[in-house]
Amino acid sequence: MRQPVACRSVPGMGEVLEDLAAALAAGDPAEVRTAARSGDVEGSLQLLAAAAATGSPIALEVLLERLDEAGVARRMVRAALLEESAVDDVTQDVLISAAAGITRFRGEAKVTTWLHTIVRHRVVDHLRRQRATLPLPADDVGPAARMSSLLATRATVQAALAGLPELYRVPVALTV
Repeated sequence: MRQPVACRSVPGMGEVLEDLAAALAAGDPAEVRTAARSGDVEGSLQLLAAAAATGSPIALEVLLERLDEAGVARRMVRAALLEESAVDDVTQDVLISAAAGITRFRGEAKVTTWLHTIVRHRVVDHLRRQRATLPLPADDVGPAARMSSLLATRATVQAALAGLPELYRVPVALTV
């Protein structure tokens, strides 16, 4: 497993991020959680995402916890949706998608930029599902409903004609 550049001690990295990198290298979940909560949120998210992208399950778990606790994903979703229950559902979908796609995080952009792309896709998915289930107004009869009505009327008329004696059926059929 390769070690991401962000997890190595880099001069000017900051003591808190160095502690987080050391905790990740040691593989101690308690130390990773403590170090991730005690500093710059953006920097710790970036470091956790880089480590999670290389396959660290501890980094992935703490990254998802931090994204949820800091409300990063929720704020992004709330900016696009108004209904609170929809915000909850989409936020959960975003975190699940982030966990599933963390290996595609390359570290070239901020983790929040990467997450925002996931948010956009999950919000669009939600809106498509919602649009597909909205009932049509009763007065808005579409072409399919009109065609169905025409076919039903035609079948009813043909059945009525078939029930008439031939003496009456022929003149009626000629006028229709």
